[in-house]
Amino acid sequence: MNPAAVLRLIGLILLMLGASMLLSVIVALYYSDGDAYSLLLSALIIMAVGTVSALIFRNAADLSARDGFSVVTFGWLFMSLAGALPFLISDSIPSVTDAFFESASGFTTTGASILTNIEALPHGILFWRSFTHWIGGMGIIVFSIAILPFLGVGGMQMFKAESPGPTADKLTPRIRNTAEILWGVYVLLTLLEIILLRVGGMRWFDSTCHAFGTMATGGFSTKNASIGYYQSPYIHYVITFFMFVAGASFTLHYHALRGNLRKYWQSPEFKFFSVVIGAGILIVTAERLVANQPIELAFRQAAFQVVSITTTTGYATSNFEEWRFVAQVLLVGMMLMGGMAGSTGGGIKAVRVQILLKQARMELHKIIHPNTIYPIRLGRKVLQGDIVQNVLAFFLLYALLVLLGTMVMALLGLDPVSAMTSTIACLSNIGPGLGDVGPADNYSSIPLFGKWVLAVLMIVGRLEIFTVLVLTTRTYWTR
Repeated sequence: MNPAAVLRLIGLILLMLGASMLLSVIVALYYSDGDAYSLLLSALIIMAVGTVSALIFRNAADLSARDGFSVVTFGWLFMSLAGALPFLISDSIPSVTDAFFESASGFTTTGASILTNIEALPHGILFWRSFTHWIGGMGIIVFSIAILPFLGVGGMQMFKAESPGPTADKLTPRIRNTAEILWGVYVLLTLLEIILLRVGGMRWFDSTCHAFGTMATGGFSTKNASIGYYQSPYIHYVITFFMFVAGASFTLHYHALRGNLRKYWQSPEFKFFSVVIGAGILIVTAERLVANQPIELAFRQAAFQVVSITTTTGYATSNFEEWRFVAQVLLVGMMLMGGMAGSTGGGIKAVRVQILLKQARMELHKIIHPNTIYPIRLGRKVLQGDIVQNVLAFFLLYALLVLLGTMVMALLGLDPVSAMTSTIACLSNIGPGLGDVGPADNYSSIPLFGKWVLAVLMIVGRLEIFTVLVLTTRTYWTR
């Protein structure tokens, strides 16, 4: 690893992060809640640290292939630390542990919160809290690539390390152009949702914050009751639609905006993703109808919650812990799958689940016909063996992390359901789980050590496990 090159780039990332915080300063000044000073001081500190780091190491050599993993991992860690400053300085969250947890939850688009009275926070802090979602949604690293063309060969390595899914899909030969395209689509969809929510009666401030949370599949709300605060079916359906959009591949959205809608149905993963969500909605709607809910309300609650959990957004319009056990089990299963590769969603990803199912089916066929070769296909594409092995290794590591996290949380005193679902919710970047961390609760009761463990799991999950764990291997640190 080249520490100087890594620290130079992290310095530039922090400089950009501090500059982006100035937008929250403007919001704070507009509402005059008394938090402008805290945000401005935080921004200046972050920009100063970033500038010093960038200047000290300005003559560092170019990034190597392996440096991309260090930049992404440590970049996300330092962003989470820096993002906690406004919470601490404004005394909105006086605890260092809680402030880091909230910041990491924002940047990783997890949406897990320790706040018990969100509506008591000043507007500038609330805006920054939601804005961390939006920055983290597509990735501050990809954003860096879009405006820092001098990265050279390191740029592609960073894109591969940060991009969700088993492979990174370049839209153009130049990684900078790819990042610009992805961010352009991201901004356009965010603006569209802001306008539609405003049409539905939300204030500009709330519609902006909720659009940040939706398009980033994050889940931070400006209301204690989340989206349940709004009793408008229109608002529920708009957010449901955009959660689904954010959980699908942004590469497909780019092609669709260019008029090639067929790309959606030519994608085996999109079809699988859509079918799973559709089936989930039907099952939960049936459960809601058995609970004597009116047909439209039953469908709306089912559609919203299934899409919210599957895309790992984590918004809620009702307390699904009060639903029947079959619906809760289904939602936990949806947590595990998550969104599509190339989306802002977390989880294992739909394409990996698809590959695992195809691998299982192939093994069953081989029991009957052991000498026959059964290639694994996604659509017309035959998958190479190394991709299948990568998916199997990812699933194994994911399961081990869930097991270890559950054991740690149980040792800290959580009941089995809370221990397991809090681990899954943070590793998959969802937010709400079941038990003590359900949609009507939060993470404030988790012991301090448990919050650090869950915050680390958020970062590991957001960067798709391999990116972080590769830094723990001896091979990475030896030439």
